[in-house]
Amino acid sequence: MEDPAVANPEQTGYPQHWEADVLLRDGGTARIRPITPGDAGRLVEFYEQVSDQSKYFRFFAPYPRLSDKDVRRFTHHDFVNRVGLAVVVRDRFIATVRYDRIDAEGRPSDSGTDAEVAFLVQDAHQGRGVASALLEHIAAVAQERGIRRFQAEVLPENRKMVKVFTDAGYTQRRSFADGVVHLEFDLEQTDRSLAVMRAREHRAEARSVQRLLIPRSVAVVGVSRNPQSVGRAILRDLLGGFDTSFRSRYEPGAEPRAVYAVNRNAPPGTELDGVPVHRSVLDVPGPVDLAVIAVPESAVPAAVAECGAHGVQGLVVVTAGYAETGPEGRDRQRALVRQARAAGMRVVGPNAFGLINTDPERPLNASLAPHLPERGGFGIFCQSGAIGVALLEAAHKRGLGVSSFASVGNRADVSGNDFLQYWAEDEATEVVLLYLESFGNPRKFTRIARRLAAAKPVVVVKGARHTGSLPPGHAVPATATGLRDATVDALFEQAGVTRVATITELFDTGELLAQQPLPPGDRIAVVGNSDSLGLLTYDACLSAGLRPRTPVDLTTAATGENFRIALDVALSDPAVDAVIAVAIPPIGTAAHAFTGGRLTGPDDPETGSDDLEIATGLLEAGARARELGKPLVLAHLALTDLPARLRPGGIPAYAAPERAVGALAHAVHYAQWRSRTAEAEETARVPELDRIDEPGARALVEAALSTRAATAARTQPGGARITLSETDAQELLARYGIDVSPVLPAPDEESAVRAAERLGYPVALKATAPHLRHRPDLGSVRLDLTGEPGLRRAHRELDALLGGAAGAQLVVQRMAARGVDTVIGATVDPAVGAILSFGLAGAPAELLGDVAHRLVPATDQDVASLIREVRAAPLLFGWRGAEAVDTAALEELLLRVSQLVDDVPEIASVDLEPVVVAPHGLAILGARVRVAPLPVRSDLGPRAMSTL
Repeated sequence: MEDPAVANPEQTGYPQHWEADVLLRDGGTARIRPITPGDAGRLVEFYEQVSDQSKYFRFFAPYPRLSDKDVRRFTHHDFVNRVGLAVVVRDRFIATVRYDRIDAEGRPSDSGTDAEVAFLVQDAHQGRGVASALLEHIAAVAQERGIRRFQAEVLPENRKMVKVFTDAGYTQRRSFADGVVHLEFDLEQTDRSLAVMRAREHRAEARSVQRLLIPRSVAVVGVSRNPQSVGRAILRDLLGGFDTSFRSRYEPGAEPRAVYAVNRNAPPGTELDGVPVHRSVLDVPGPVDLAVIAVPESAVPAAVAECGAHGVQGLVVVTAGYAETGPEGRDRQRALVRQARAAGMRVVGPNAFGLINTDPERPLNASLAPHLPERGGFGIFCQSGAIGVALLEAAHKRGLGVSSFASVGNRADVSGNDFLQYWAEDEATEVVLLYLESFGNPRKFTRIARRLAAAKPVVVVKGARHTGSLPPGHAVPATATGLRDATVDALFEQAGVTRVATITELFDTGELLAQQPLPPGDRIAVVGNSDSLGLLTYDACLSAGLRPRTPVDLTTAATGENFRIALDVALSDPAVDAVIAVAIPPIGTAAHAFTGGRLTGPDDPETGSDDLEIATGLLEAGARARELGKPLVLAHLALTDLPARLRPGGIPAYAAPERAVGALAHAVHYAQWRSRTAEAEETARVPELDRIDEPGARALVEAALSTRAATAARTQPGGARITLSETDAQELLARYGIDVSPVLPAPDEESAVRAAERLGYPVALKATAPHLRHRPDLGSVRLDLTGEPGLRRAHRELDALLGGAAGAQLVVQRMAARGVDTVIGATVDPAVGAILSFGLAGAPAELLGDVAHRLVPATDQDVASLIREVRAAPLLFGWRGAEAVDTAALEELLLRVSQLVDDVPEIASVDLEPVVVAPHGLAILGARVRVAPLPVRSDLGPRAMSTL
């Protein structure tokens, strides 16, 4: 048989881009590709494996075998009017689909927009979601070829196939005649079809990770006699999660779990660590669900081939030497993934640290970690082995348990998105901790993380924050390599992901979110035995945007009972949402006293400990806090035993006030996001706006992209973005009710006077040359010109100052009402989508970066929070007695910009600056619009795994 990856590359017009790897419902992988004449043998073999009933359902009559004419018909396609796709696993067909274009009368056609479609799935693979995946892909192919509707005829008793069509979510019509169900359905995506597709994607990806984490049997390929070798270390680690006879059952009636060792050069009868060593995975006597590959890079392809032939479901490849080494290594990495997926296997790695599952009924340590972590509620994912070690060590030192752990190295296949899908379903995972260095699919991450964060906290450390550099070995789309940090912030904010700066902060925040209730608000009480530590905590709260009350000082003589009473009072106060207890050693007591010129502490053998007494008071207060649904945390100094004493009560203890406050501030922000999100699902909306002319806007953009300038721009570095002329930009914006104040050129005094008379005084005279635009600091603007003499004088001044009116591109514009200068923008990031931005013009936005962002489309609640998020927002609401500006008009403008870039995705960017917001209304004084050909939206197409 021919190589399934290439099928028949010599065939004219073969659509290589239709090939795709897909995940099936049970988590297995398969490849979908066009059927070619070279597949005749595969097709015959496939048909022989189909039951007589399935053949009858396909052809409505007994059809035991395919004739030569049938084989030719089903393997010869023009890839336009006749198309066939196959699902391939281990170089064998398991399902096929075909469409034939027809006209309005149902006859074969070269120009009709309808097509007949028919499926056939091997009985052994029915129920795996194969037909559903095929339907998504054949529908996308048909739309590409101008087909808008499918027709299908199905026997009523073929309920499975009827269900495939009806469950897909397309707009459809059904009729019944002559004993046959006739179905017609439009191929245009609907909200329901997209939701169905994403729900199927979620189930398949979650199941694929589950298969990796709970294998019934594991083989380590590359075990050697050297006890220090990687393969040998992983074997020992695996055995730590299985009993000595390798038969730890994880559910009643299940098969025994087993560990196998493989070394190609092992002499017969070899045992290592009590495990028989086989020379090949093919020699293993039983099934293998998971294989850990720890052989040299040159031996990996052979090992993967043997795993595929043996039916292995997943691989953990710890071997290095792939994309992190350069272009040749990246080619090897792509070949590795293609080879594994073709055999139905997923890949963790390469260059991976490994996987851990702490479920006591089915433990797994397929990693380089020497010990299985304690069981707990943290799901941990990272893209770095070194960081993975640090995360596990930090969890161990804090006494925090882990549900599952993955360090995936180059993440060529299995990614963080897959684990997010799994953790959304995993009841044992309560908080998700991520260390990310890059995004393979930012749009998908946002969608999945938002759904997960609505139920479970997601806390992330993002590496390469300032450099934006891509770590060696990471496979990401070209569109995602330059993801700006401000875009990442917007992505996290929209998704409800808590971003922190350090590994310490990651666990500080995660521990609080896992062990304490979410705070109902930001009003904080500070109670403790140190006035100084209380004041530091108070200041830290203010800096973090919280609202602290004046600290309550119990003095250093406070007992545990004093703590309990004071904390109970604070917690019971309805004006308090969370409490921070602060504690220092009770100086002067027997436990902490100056003896012999030194400060003795609780660890001194000659003294006792007051830590226990304080801990008792705090634990009792902690129980009360849980009853009231308010978090209680501790900030302490020099009380080294106290955190461990509080651990049974789930009270986080931090050795610095700023750490306690930082964690609590993150919890407050996350709680507010969840509250807003829940409310938004009920009340947020995208308002129906007047003066919206979508067809007119589309026509203007299409005309701009068809110009000679646009054609030339496509050949330039950076793509085909072109800037519309000022007139065209204003006309386009006006189609969405966005009115820009007109400007008229003023190359000389007479032109300036005529322009002012036309617009009406008072006017402004300003330079619009690129190097002078929005630069009043250079003296390039003259305002409030109320008459011709002043205008002429201003024109002469700017002509002399700026080196000529023509070069400065002077224009006249009518003065706007006094107000606050703001800037509004919308930019399409190819990796994330359109992003709406807002800030105050000038120094706040340009110098201080005081700009807020939201992903498009924005709701009314999104834009309301957007304008209040910038630090300079008080200037909009009457700061220092000034009159508040018209924020309602500002919010409406933001909604119009959002809808424009959402409706017309060819708009690459919109910049409105300045937008002067007055007490009544606003004025847009400058606008720039850039357009580009429609970007490809991979997230709206059929389900397909990344092929980077």
